[in-house]
Amino acid sequence: MIFTNPAGAPELACDECGCRWFDRMTNACYECGTPVPEAEQVAFQEALAAFAARSDAVSPKGCGNG
Repeated sequence: MIFTNPAGAPELACDECGCRWFDRMTNACYECGTPVPEAEQVAFQEALAAFAARSDAVSPKGCGNG
């Protein structure tokens, strides 16, 4: 599942247990071991791209970008 954090950024969580930690080598949830479906990975990448494209997604000054 994809949700947004308080800053508005998308985050990925396990559909089975809700955990937000994934083993990127196996694309599976750390807590329950459920694999992340390919469609969910694609949807998350699209959500990240949409967030990055928004004008308010720019980091504030003092966060290492100038």
